Amino acid sequence: MNTDLIKKIENSKVYDVAIESPLEHAKVISSRLVNNVLLKREDQQSVFSFKLRGAYNKIAHLSDAEKKQGVIAASAGNHAQGVALAGNKLGIPATIVMPRTTPSIKVESVARLGGHAVLYGDTYDEAHQHSLQLAQEKSLTYVHPYDDIDVIAGQGTIAMEILRQHPGKIDAMFIPIGGGGLVAGMAAYIKHYRPETKIIGVEPQDAPTMHTALQANERVELEQIGIFADGVAVRQIGEKTFEIAKDLIDEVLLVSTDEICAGIKDIFDETRTLVEPAGALSLAGIKQYVAREKVSNQTLVGINCGANINFDRLRHVAERAELGERRECLFAVTIPEQPGSFLKFCRILGARGITEFNYRYADKSDAHIFVGIKVEDSEKEKPELLKIMNADGYAAMDISDNEMAILHLRHMVGGHCAELQDEIVFRFEFPERPGALLQFLETIGQDWNISLFHYRNHGAAYGRVLVGIQVPDSGRSRFDKFLDKLGYRYWEESNNPIYKLFLG
Repeated sequence: MNTDLIKKIENSKVYDVAIESPLEHAKVISSRLVNNVLLKREDQQSVFSFKLRGAYNKIAHLSDAEKKQGVIAASAGNHAQGVALAGNKLGIPATIVMPRTTPSIKVESVARLGGHAVLYGDTYDEAHQHSLQLAQEKSLTYVHPYDDIDVIAGQGTIAMEILRQHPGKIDAMFIPIGGGGLVAGMAAYIKHYRPETKIIGVEPQDAPTMHTALQANERVELEQIGIFADGVAVRQIGEKTFEIAKDLIDEVLLVSTDEICAGIKDIFDETRTLVEPAGALSLAGIKQYVAREKVSNQTLVGINCGANINFDRLRHVAERAELGERRECLFAVTIPEQPGSFLKFCRILGARGITEFNYRYADKSDAHIFVGIKVEDSEKEKPELLKIMNADGYAAMDISDNEMAILHLRHMVGGHCAELQDEIVFRFEFPERPGALLQFLETIGQDWNISLFHYRNHGAAYGRVLVGIQVPDSGRSRFDKFLDKLGYRYWEESNNPIYKLFLG
């Protein structure tokens, strides 16, 4: 069967719509990992994804009668755009069934590419079932996103290009896996011509479709999957794709959300391109593999499979990227509730960069703070930091891998406090540099008790801090003189209605 598939790959009709995407040497990443890392830039296709290859190849091989009748697919993402583009190019009516929850930008994209979008159901499964019903009722050809030989062959052309672009040795190829169409097509071709090259699939930890199937030696339907990497969020590996790929894959790596976010950041730093989470899976896998195997000077290829990322997801990616790189540690620390405690705590950390500092007065005895610290290697430096903090009498807890803390707690440290008196609130802005937060606290000194503190390093030129300070009316004049001498820009927020509603 694989011999037939190789012929199909070599005779695929994809270049009416697809380009031969570049295979780029990632200079910065290669230097950092001490390996030769090459990235196949499928994010540069016209629909910013490899999916147009398989969709076009499938539709181009239909009979004239099938083409005249039209095609249908179910998708909320890249496959939808590929089918719409292919149909428009070939003059074939293309219907795409999409869940009602699909972002409007994707629905509009399908229409712009010439497809007819039908919104049905709240989930992909509902849209999929409706598409099969419409296909039967209207005699339309269903274009499967991955479990179809012509689709698999179209995706396999990526491997054909890579071997042509890099005739030298390739030690390992890292391929994202969702339903399996990409890995099946690429693995078949690579193992046919370069059997010594390792095929390493990469999946999110919360959507291990191929990993689970290989362990069970049969296809398994997962009860629940994560949707952060929505391009590979599939409950069950395809029947045809599993049959092809199961004996060709050397292993499947599972990567975390934080590792994926770190991969997105790495690719941006390297190429100034923002890939979608699925598009960063390969690089996340390469980094994990290099760290585990301690390999060097090998040629490792990753597939940047797509760049259709919603802009509003970038904040989440930025928050998680440093954790994924192991360059930020998060701690919950208890310190005495008294003037000067913040300053003393920052002094024991020395010149280390503080990435986040959240605190709200709770009672007269203890203060509980949420603190992020920039590090070069969290696995090495985290024990040292805990030792330093605990040696000085602070109860410190590592929360770097606590999902509730990462997703929610950092934004919720605060609230009303009945015991609190004489609080005034200011926003400060100061030049951002290493040690800036420590200098800010030393400038404020120990004359007043800090009752609220929020700081997050966003990589901007200026650091921004919200501070609550207990200043009785009798001391307000002296405090105002202090502000004038402070040298930082500031704005008083004591009368801000939001402060009064949520924090005052």
